[in-house]
Amino acid sequence: MHSKEEKMQAFGRLLDIMDELREKCPWDSVQTNQSLRQNTIEEVFELCDAIMKDDRTNICKELGDVLLHVVFYAKIGSETGDFDIKDVCDKLCDKLIYRHPHIYGTVQVDGAGQVLQNWEQLKLKEKGGNKRVLAGVPDSLPSTIKAFRVQEKAAHVGFDWDTPQGALDKVQEEYEELKAELEAGNQKNAELELGDLLFSIINVARKYKIQPDNALEKTNQKFIGRFNYVEESVLAQGHAMKDMSLDELDALWNEAKGKGL
Repeated sequence: MHSKEEKMQAFGRLLDIMDELREKCPWDSVQTNQSLRQNTIEEVFELCDAIMKDDRTNICKELGDVLLHVVFYAKIGSETGDFDIKDVCDKLCDKLIYRHPHIYGTVQVDGAGQVLQNWEQLKLKEKGGNKRVLAGVPDSLPSTIKAFRVQEKAAHVGFDWDTPQGALDKVQEEYEELKAELEAGNQKNAELELGDLLFSIINVARKYKIQPDNALEKTNQKFIGRFNYVEESVLAQGHAMKDMSLDELDALWNEAKGKGL
């Protein structure tokens, strides 16, 4: 691995290149915070894809793309006189030190769970910080991640099931309520109950320390892999999927499972 000095030199080189691109490149020179936003979202999702695949080479590459955006926004901030990359780093360092009193102070903690609990409590005390427990959850978060975060934040202030069994029992309760609305043909209430069921399942995942979004994405990828196998097998036989019986398709699905897909 590289030395601290080499890392600092590499970061300085990135800053120099950003300065030059901003000055000389027709595309880079006209970008704004708003024009970069969509690209930033795409880069973060590309990083997430690489992480889910445990593709270390692409994780490195996509981290670079995300870092470029951080530097880009900081460069724009320096041009308007609002902040620069030093301000970004200083604020981050100050926050990390403040929220880790068990490292930089005298607070004693018993495990990672207490660290997270203290973190949320300290956020509420920060000057200019969130004054409500759930205020810091972005509205634009994907629903699965948002549900996990609001549950997690609520739990840090004591609003939580005492045991995982309570969360599991809630899943059964919400399932029965959804089933009743579906059987009654009440579409509007069924939608609400389905939301409650999904929310309670995510709560179970949290209690058992499972990241629900990761779990669902793994199932997505598993389904895609098996479905592609079925489709390719059908095409290889000279047929179309719509012309195959469900039993025939299911047999190919099980064949895919047998191959570890």
